[in-house]
Amino acid sequence: MTAQDLDFWSFVDAAVERTRDRLPAIDPEAMRLILTLYRVTNMVVYDMESVVHRPRGWSYPGFRLLFTLWVAGPMEAKRAAELSGMSRQAVSALVGTLSRDGLVSKVPDVKDRRAVRLSLTDAGEEAISAAFATHNDRERLWAGTLSDEERDTLVRLLGKLGAREGVRRRR
Repeated sequence: MTAQDLDFWSFVDAAVERTRDRLPAIDPEAMRLILTLYRVTNMVVYDMESVVHRPRGWSYPGFRLLFTLWVAGPMEAKRAAELSGMSRQAVSALVGTLSRDGLVSKVPDVKDRRAVRLSLTDAGEEAISAAFATHNDRERLWAGTLSDEERDTLVRLLGKLGAREGVRRRR
């Protein structure tokens, strides 16, 4: 099979088959699961970023940080990194851009002057509220492929996968 014979999904099968031929000891179904999960995640993120967030001048990580502050309120940058699933360095870089754009405010933490406290500005609050409505429309389109029962099952299974001890790394 050549690259011309493959499409986005047949690539997964070809990757599993080719890897199993070269490394017989692999777990092909674990590989198929994670490769499929990764590819679907990338599809959804690319769609959200290109349709919803890039037109607003944000990256998907920028949206994640704004959304985290919108949901949880003002917080230390370190905590924002933990809740958004990003590194502190990524949050620091995003804060510079989002602050310059007038969406996020950063002030020294009163308890620890070395720490920075983040919050949404009024403009940030308005921007994330408007963006999330469009974001959720896209979520609805993606999730609409599944029945309510399938959605519940997938959320439960992904929660189980994400809770696996000994695999997760600290950010």
